[in-house]
Amino acid sequence: MGVLEGKVALVTGGSRGVGAAIARSLAQEGAAVVVNYLRSADKAEGVVQSIRGEGGKAMPYGADITDEEAVRGMVRTAVETFGPVDVLVNNALPDYTFDPTTRKDLASVRWEDYLQQLGALRGALYCSQAVVPGMIEGGCGRIISILSNLINNPVVPYHDYTTAKSAFLGFSRNLAAELGPHNITVNMIAGGLIDETDASAATTEEVRTIVASSTPLRRLGTPEDLGRAVLMFASPWAGFVTGQYITCDGGLVMA
Repeated sequence: MGVLEGKVALVTGGSRGVGAAIARSLAQEGAAVVVNYLRSADKAEGVVQSIRGEGGKAMPYGADITDEEAVRGMVRTAVETFGPVDVLVNNALPDYTFDPTTRKDLASVRWEDYLQQLGALRGALYCSQAVVPGMIEGGCGRIISILSNLINNPVVPYHDYTTAKSAFLGFSRNLAAELGPHNITVNMIAGGLIDETDASAATTEEVRTIVASSTPLRRLGTPEDLGRAVLMFASPWAGFVTGQYITCDGGLVMA
């Protein structure tokens, strides 16, 4: 029996890359998983079928997490299908390409670029507000947000993306302080350069080599690495850990 047997997880942006790996990791430990997606219906269905093929429970759900009513509808459907959500993973990322050669610098970045990336935080707020009442009623819960080690080590200054990810620190620690008395933990995982996702496909080979050679474990991260880190926070083993921000990047950032 898996450590998450009987639990229900919602993974935003779960149709591909890191989100798909997180969904599979949670399902492998027994959680029923709602795989949220925005446009990648076929990929979300593929993730769900792979989970079901291994004997797990999963369902795809298309919803724009920046739409409050859409989020509430998604959570209602999750509850009706599997039961109250026990684990929320805020993973969804607004469209972004990690390309150091075409990134916007200080002279070209606009406030609207920041607002677009802050859409991820808006989605995390709506999702948290939708699932927390059920967590409180159930007496426990886990909220886990995916950040970036660029917060600590902006090796490439992606201004709008990194700033938006930094905002999750304050958001998550406020949640941890407020929700702790209800036995709900809130933690953050900062990934490094992940090899290879759609978002990182444009990253140059030079940058990949520099990052890998500078990393104590001498490789780039994989989606599965982040999936296992999420599993740690979602499991009973981390029941007394909250408000924490850790990096999962092979030791590149040590703080």
